[in-house]
Amino acid sequence: MTYEKQKVRNSLALLLMIVCLGLMALIALRAGSYDITISELLSAFFGKASSDSATLVIRNMRLPRVLTAIVGGMGLGVSGCVLQAVLRNPLASASTIGISQGASFGACFAIIILGASTSKTAVLNTFLSGRALVTGCAFLFSLAVAIAVLLLSRFRSIGPQSMILTGIAFSLMFQGGTTLLQFFASETELSTFVFWTFGDLSLTDYKDISVMFIIVALSLLFFWLNRWNYNALETGENNAISVGVSVASLQVVSMLICSLVTAVIIANLGTISFIGLAAPHIARGLTGSNHSFTLPGSALAGALLLLLGDLISRTIISPVVLPIGAITAFLGGPLFVYLILKGGKQRATSR
Repeated sequence: MTYEKQKVRNSLALLLMIVCLGLMALIALRAGSYDITISELLSAFFGKASSDSATLVIRNMRLPRVLTAIVGGMGLGVSGCVLQAVLRNPLASASTIGISQGASFGACFAIIILGASTSKTAVLNTFLSGRALVTGCAFLFSLAVAIAVLLLSRFRSIGPQSMILTGIAFSLMFQGGTTLLQFFASETELSTFVFWTFGDLSLTDYKDISVMFIIVALSLLFFWLNRWNYNALETGENNAISVGVSVASLQVVSMLICSLVTAVIIANLGTISFIGLAAPHIARGLTGSNHSFTLPGSALAGALLLLLGDLISRTIISPVVLPIGAITAFLGGPLFVYLILKGGKQRATSR
């Protein structure tokens, strides 16, 4: 297939993903105990519904949740794509190399040790009041993990399998630290953190969504401007250097930005697993390995996966809302096992 034909095919695949995302968002806006028609939904969306209840449900409850899923899923998806590119490891993602666990520990540290949960009495309002502190701590600890993994990959030349094992080691360390912090927490602090670890897309308001959108949009812009550098890096560091790519700078800045995006999303939504692992593989299956298409494809796939997970969590045993973190883990776990087995099979056939 010629490049032009491949370009048209990839563009159509992205267009199809956009259409699917729009339809999924429409379904998510309709899903719930409050039944609403399409016409009423559109009227409520623009604030012109005949019923105040419809406007309240759509604009104040369902729409922020849908926007949160889209923005958060895009951020996690594109971060996973970039991590896999700069580490040259198809199993790399924020949740498999320990970045998500580091961010979770940072959030726990802010809530329990630094008092991000002590300014108000209500659990939900307590967590929201310390959002900036939670985000900052989550970013610092996720960045520490990212730097450690990057240093090991560069100066110890560890392979892809060893890198994942290193990520598991970091994950276990931070999970152990999180457990110790919870042991010394008060009842209010413990309930706040446990509620947060479930993952919840209803914690955000339009201000939080705006902050996430700005950070995700700026990161997408940086990644897009470096799309050809990522293509060169996947052919090997020496080849990338030979065509003028500053590999060390690209890796450091990319991982720093991925850590920031992951930390902001986790601080706002709680622990969301495997979106960053699954989305890039879905995008490559539809658009190939050219980052001109893989990057936007990963963002769209991440948004679709998180929106689908939230829809399942809200409807499978309605009106009970299941933890979105558990749903995404169930969706991503089998994929992780499949990728490990696929990698093992490819190594066996290459011998």
